[in-house]
Parts: sequence; structure tokens; C-alpha cells
Amino acid sequence: MPKRTTLGEHLDGERFWSDLMDQARIGALAGGGLRRLTLGEADNRARLWLMEKGEALDCSAHYDALGNVFLRREGQNPSLPPLLIGSHLDSQPSAGVYDGALGVVAGLAVLRTLSEQQVAHQRPVEVVSWTNEEGARFAPGASGSSWFAGRRDAETILAAQDDDGIAFKEALTECLALLDAHGAHFRSTSVVPHTFLELHIEQGPVLEAQGAPACVVTGIQGVYWYEVEVNGQANHAGTTPEASRHDAFMGAHALIGALKAAVAAHDDQVRFTIGKFALAPNSVNTIAQQARFTIDLRHPDPAVLDALDGAFRQLAKREWSSCTVHLEATSRVAPVAFDEHLIDALDEAVKAYCPQAPKLVSGAFHDAIHLAHLCPTAMLFTACRAGISHHPDEHIERGDADVAVRALAHAAGQLLTTRKD
Repeated sequence: MPKRTTLGEHLDGERFWSDLMDQARIGALAGGGLRRLTLGEADNRARLWLMEKGEALDCSAHYDALGNVFLRREGQNPSLPPLLIGSHLDSQPSAGVYDGALGVVAGLAVLRTLSEQQVAHQRPVEVVSWTNEEGARFAPGASGSSWFAGRRDAETILAAQDDDGIAFKEALTECLALLDAHGAHFRSTSVVPHTFLELHIEQGPVLEAQGAPACVVTGIQGVYWYEVEVNGQANHAGTTPEASRHDAFMGAHALIGALKAAVAAHDDQVRFTIGKFALAPNSVNTIAQQARFTIDLRHPDPAVLDALDGAFRQLAKREWSSCTVHLEATSRVAPVAFDEHLIDALDEAVKAYCPQAPKLVSGAFHDAIHLAHLCPTAMLFTACRAGISHHPDEHIERGDADVAVRALAHAAGQLLTTRKD
């Protein structure tokens, strides 16, 4: 009896890679990479690009109240919840061309394969591009997916402002009008998916080091974000004795050292990052009155995150270099473990192309961390050169991406034909 071919074997790798390179031109930077900040001009053009690609495949385009964009290939039973595939199209200020976009374009490739092979499937299949995964313009990130999954309320998201004082709500209003003008259909209520699959670059060095092009992801470590203010007193740099100073920079310096010591008391899976730091009045000959910085704290164990949260709050109650501290938690996303059935399905699919594929826990957060609370969810990674991401030097090999997208299509095809409702 001849071997049954899979959806992955029918996927057009040339078209997939062409689409991936095509989207990279939207918001492209002169020196390489791209800039597609959420709800900006380039991000909105990327949404329209996705809609045009879906229209060519006879898919309907939809958007919701947060600007999440969906391409829908109808099933024989439209009332069934859809198989949902996707990621995001927004980027960091100076980013690579694969982060997020790979997962959206991969979903598009699955839709094209279903269309070209004239595959009949009971449930609908949708590809989604989530709004503001990165959080680079409006913090915190994953706005669209967290709202969709019922993890955050719209009012708080819409009130967020960028560095220029523009509110999320204001930018979103322009985006929604554009989507409507180009023929997308508004969804007033969310359609709860049957399953969510996300393909993403690893954003780490493990797969490359192991010589594996792709792997299944078993879960995502938790992420706690903080904003810290250290408040002192501005004064003249030349006339104020050391003993009389309330130097916010020195206070921040001492506090950061204590925070790092608290982190060092735990295992090396803790990730502690200060990504933003600012001083006021920011003058060369004036003692800093205020220091502000952010903390990104990650770990796969919620108990460790909670222990560090308690330690951070205790440290914030103390004075540092005669300065007071205000610490605010701006986002708390608990670790998640993905659906075991989906992990097995994706692992089988990957190993059809890469028998030595490992299993990884994601160190970065993704939209899937929120969808996992709504429906069965799992992820695939593809290898990323030197683990570099959030930078124009981000790079994936075409052959690795080909394995990953075929594994995604393989698993999608299996789920559409074998998974029970």
C-alpha cells in the first residue's frame, strides 16, 4: 500500500520563502532589518499585505476590537471552532525580519497548501496576526492576544501611551478605519479556537548548537515586568558634599546591585534584565533627582518568580543613598505548559523531518502564553543564528525554516483529519 503523503510534503517552499522576503520590505531599514512599531504606518501596511494574500486564496479577512487580523478558510461545518495558526507582524524599533512574521507567513503557507491541494476539512482554518506582541511602542506586549484570551481588559490596554504621548486607543482607531476601508469584516465577539499553533524563531542558540533545524516547544517561562523610580534631590554637582547628597543615580546603582544579588541566590534559569534607564534632570553638572528603570524578570517556575517578587518589594522599602524607591509591577504573566496532545503531534511532525529534534521551553514570551489559557496550544521553533534576535542581524537558514513550516503543515493536516471535536 503506498505511503499517504502529508500536507507538509505538498507545501510550496519557494512561495513560502518568497512571501517571507516580501513582508520584510514593509518597514525595511536601510542597513537591514525592519521597523514596524505597533499601529504605525508600516505595521498597518503589513496588515493590508496579509489581507491581500488571503484574498488571493479566497479567504475572508476579519478584525476585532483590538485590531487582531484573521484570514479564514471556511470549513464544511462553519459552526465548528477553527484551527488557529499565527503570530505577529509588529517589531522592535530596530529588528530582524523573522521574529513573529515567520509564524504569520507560515500560517499563510498552510492556507495556500490546503487551497492548492483542495483539501476538504470540517472545521475552519484561520491565520491570525496579533496586535502589539512586542510591546516596544505600547507596554506591556501581547495586547491583542491577552485581550482575546480574556487575560487583560480592553480599557487598560487602550489607555497605554507611547513615548510621544499618543494613546493606544487613538492609534487603534486609525488602524481599524483602514482595515474597514479595505474590506475586512469586523467581529464584535471573539471566536474561541479549537486549537492554536504558533511557529517562531527560537531567539536563542540551543537549536543551532545541536544542529537541529526545528523542535517542539513544551511551554513558556513566566515574565514579570516592573517600573522602578528612585527619588532623590537635584543639586549642584560642584558644591554639594558627598554626605549631603541624595543622588538618585547612585541610589539606583546600589539598588540594582542588591536586586542582582537577590537573583543570584536562585538558579541560573533566572533572567533579569534592565532594558530602560533614564535620569532627570539629565544635566551634566546636576545631581540626579530621579532615576527610572525597567526590570524584565523571567523563570519557568512560578514559585521562584514569586520569591523574587517578594525580595524586590522588600528592597524597594529601603532607602538607597538617601533616596526613596517606588516599585510598580506593570505585567505579570505566569509560566504555562502546553497541551500534551499537541506537543506529541508537533513532535511527531518535526521528527518526520528531523529525528534528532529536541524539546525546549521558551525563554521568550509569545502570544501562545495567553492562548494556552483559552484553548489547546503549542509551538514550534526554528533555529536562529547565534541566538540573535531583536536586531537586524537576526538570521535563519532557509533550509531550517523549510523544515519548520513543513512540520507545521504536517501537524495541521493531521489535526484537521484526526482530532476529535
